[in-house]
Formats: sequence, structure tokens, C-alpha cells
Amino acid sequence: MNIILLGPPGSGKGTQAKLIEERCGIPQISTGDMLRKAVENKTELGIKAKNYMDSGALVPDELVIMITEERLKAEDCRDGFILDGFPRTVTQAEALDEVLNKMNKKIDNALNIEVKEDDIIRRMSGRRICKGCGASYHIIFNPPNEENICDLCGGELYQRDDDKEETVRNRLKVYKDQTEPLINYYREKSVLRSIDGGRKIEEINQLIEEILT
Repeated sequence: MNIILLGPPGSGKGTQAKLIEERCGIPQISTGDMLRKAVENKTELGIKAKNYMDSGALVPDELVIMITEERLKAEDCRDGFILDGFPRTVTQAEALDEVLNKMNKKIDNALNIEVKEDDIIRRMSGRRICKGCGASYHIIFNPPNEENICDLCGGELYQRDDDKEETVRNRLKVYKDQTEPLINYYREKSVLRSIDGGRKIEEINQLIEEILT
């Protein structure tokens, strides 16, 4: 089974991808993981990607597609895969379809985890990380016993730049502009399945299991 996970930042895609991976025995593949592995293995494509990454530039779509094709041909993808965070645009989705057609494969399910914007901002902007041991907290859902102090090591808690409200809003805008059109793309292909991401992790996973069985 070949699956794509869609959803805005903070929707819990990564968590659900891991659960699907464990249940179905197919690998979760993220763009970052693919690029890092290609660079680590010093493949020809990985070396090219490293040049862009080292300079802080975005890796071009064409190169990402080629690395994706290389990854999907690996033995562990024989029975399926979960793409998390890729494709990000309709252009990438069209290129992915061309790659899969050459491999006599197709996307079976595009799972769209829907979460309201205000809920995502509350989730992400409330996160706090310990400077000492890296433990994670949330000021609403998982607060420390003492404000801004880690329960485990007594270290100071801080908010990552990525979790600041302004940054979260910017990330959501980019998602809306670039990635939301993918929802219509996969709806037109009759493989889109939308899921209420406002529920508990276990409930979301149960909904996904029902779709996949």
C-alpha cells in the first residue's frame, strides 16, 4: 500500500506515520530523511544535494524527485511506503506520479489530517523545551510542576523559534498557498481521505486503520 500523508505543520502527521509504519510494516519516508541518507551514503545524487544544503539553498524539485525515485526503488519499499512531507506542491505530485507510473505503482491513499488553524497555533506555540536535557512540555497540555522549570533536571525551559506564534502563522500560510492545492489534486484522483485531526492520537489512528483495512 502506497500512502501520502497530508496536513499542516503541527497536525501530527509524523506521529501517525510511525503508527502506520508499525502496523503495516512499510517504511515512513520524509524528504529530510531521504536527503540525509543520500548525502550520508555519498550517492551521486546525494553529493549534488549536499552542495545546495551546505550553501543554505533549497534542493531543486528535479533533484528531490530523482532522490525520491532512488529511495522508492529500495527493497524495503517493495510492499509499500508512507510519504510524509512530500510532495509539497502539485508540480511535485505530478512528477511523483510519473516516477510511480514507470515503476507500475500508484498512490493508493492520500490521508489528509485536518486541524483548525487556531488549534495548531495553540498546540505549537505552547511547546517548551528544556535547555538542559531536551525534555518537552506544553504550557496547557503537559505543563511542568513549576513554571519554566524542567521536572527532570531543573533546567530552564524555552520556546524554540519554530514554535513562536508569528513563525507558526507564517508556516501555515506557506502550507495554505503551496500545499493545500494538493488536496484537490488527490481528491480528483479519488484517493483523498480526510480525517479529523482534532481528536486524540489513538482515535485518529483508529480512523486511519478503518480507512486502510
